[in-house]
Amino acid sequence: MATPKKPITKNQIVAHFAEKFELSKKTASSIIDEMAMLAVAETKKIGAFTFPGIGKLVLVKRKARLGRNPATGEQIKIPAKTVVKMRVAKACKEAIVPKKK
Repeated sequence: MATPKKPITKNQIVAHFAEKFELSKKTASSIIDEMAMLAVAETKKIGAFTFPGIGKLVLVKRKARLGRNPATGEQIKIPAKTVVKMRVAKACKEAIVPKKK
């Protein structure tokens, strides 16, 4: 039985960028950290941040609604809240999972 593949780690990403762009691992790590901090700050400030070619982080306001407690079946009120969603870019989605013809 084949072992399941694991997602790439931050250290592997840093090593890839360092090699590809001839940077030190420390510099590559700083760039990745800064990109993440910028994404968080911009999403908090204006409600959206675009990762070119990958997708867009967006704040979405969910309305209050009624739901059910799965254990008891009792109806409960779910309060309104704001959540963060990632909308994957069409080009990225189609490159990963091509459209069926």
